[in-house]
Amino acid sequence: MNKNSKSDQLSTKLKDKYQAIRQDPDVHLEGLLYSKPITYWDYIHTDALLSLQIQRTEFPDEMVFIGYHQINELIFKMILWEIRQVAEAPSLSLSFFKDKLLRISRYFDMLTTSFDIMREGMDVSQYNKFRQTLSPASGFQSAQYRLIEFASTERTNLIDVRFRNKIDANTPFEEAFEHLYWQAAGKDFKTGQKSILLINFENRYKNEFKTFMEAYDTKNLWSRFKEFSKEDQKDEALIAAMRHYDYTTNITWVMAHYNAAKHYILGENGDGVATGGSDWQKYMHPKYQKRIFFPELWSNDEKDNWGHAVEGL
Repeated sequence: MNKNSKSDQLSTKLKDKYQAIRQDPDVHLEGLLYSKPITYWDYIHTDALLSLQIQRTEFPDEMVFIGYHQINELIFKMILWEIRQVAEAPSLSLSFFKDKLLRISRYFDMLTTSFDIMREGMDVSQYNKFRQTLSPASGFQSAQYRLIEFASTERTNLIDVRFRNKIDANTPFEEAFEHLYWQAAGKDFKTGQKSILLINFENRYKNEFKTFMEAYDTKNLWSRFKEFSKEDQKDEALIAAMRHYDYTTNITWVMAHYNAAKHYILGENGDGVATGGSDWQKYMHPKYQKRIFFPELWSNDEKDNWGHAVEGL
């Protein structure tokens, strides 16, 4: 194919593209004459991205803390991007589903190993000083992480373990929401009183969460897995991918986070109290809440011992 014939084909395709949306192709082609060439920094918006790390104190290691959490949020966005493709797919193939699960798991694998940056990358005394300016904010308030949970499994699997026998698929969203496992981080279930940590979080995100929960009620990863035939649900590679994602997200990543928190909060000069005031050890450790996205893929013994013997992860 010579250069002219290739140019002619591209010109024809461009005209077809714009005519299909009732646009004048010549207007768009003329626009190319005046547009500037793209650059890396314009495409990535580097300047804007690097202007978002704003410290509240003069301690140098606060920059590590801010940058690390912003990176986490970007990774959470990529995870939700992959899950959304599974949720919205008109029909699913095993290969597509497995590919997306492995992509998501790789993100969480990276997040897990990256906690060494947090655990070993900040001066303990600096951390325990600048963290005093953060109360009552907390990493607990990552809305994207909650969306990942809602998009991964049925809401009944996210209920506080103490109330799971009272909440089922027919329970109204409002009641189910009030008994989600992470409510325990800021709520006294005897009195119903909520901490400012939880009040602020819900004021900002509760309506969005409820809308999202309803939207993903039947298209979360677990629900979509159950759309496969019984034979396909036995696919060993698929089961391995599901289990890896479940374990990585709900045990290894959580424990990496837990151990980093322990290093600072319970270490030298630490006061044992989370910035948001939560009972963070019982909230975070998987052995207490037994958060499991895909419970039917685990044996009773595995579920009974979920999160045990992982202190050193």
